[in-house]
Amino acid sequence: QEQLVESGGGLVQPGGSLRLSCAASGFTFSRYIVSWYRQAPGKERELVATIRNTGGSTNYADSVKGRFTISRDNLKITVYLQMNSLKPEDTARYYCNARGEYREYWGQGTQVTVSS
Repeated sequence: QEQLVESGGGLVQPGGSLRLSCAASGFTFSRYIVSWYRQAPGKERELVATIRNTGGSTNYADSVKGRFTISRDNLKITVYLQMNSLKPEDTARYYCNARGEYREYWGQGTQVTVSS
C-alpha cells in the first residue's frame, strides 16, 4: 500500500523541541521531493520545509529558518523534521508530502501543540 505516515507530534512547552518523522511505504521514496506542511485552525496550509531527492538541498519558510531542520534517510525511507525553539505560533497539524514526476502523496498529519 502506497502511503506516508507521520509521527512524533505532541504537546511541548515554548522553547522545547520535537522531532517529526514521515515514513513511506509502497513507492520508491528516494525519487520523490519531500516537504513538510502545516495547517493551523482557520488558516491555510503552509509550506514549512522541503528536501530534494537529489543532492539533498533544503528550503525553509522564513518563519522557521534557524529553528527547524529537515533531513531524509533513504535507506530507512523516512524524512525527519527536527523542530527546536518552538513557539506557540508553531501550533498546527503537520503534514508530510512526497511529490514525484507523476504522483503525489500526503500523510494524515500529526498534531503539534506548543503551550505552557
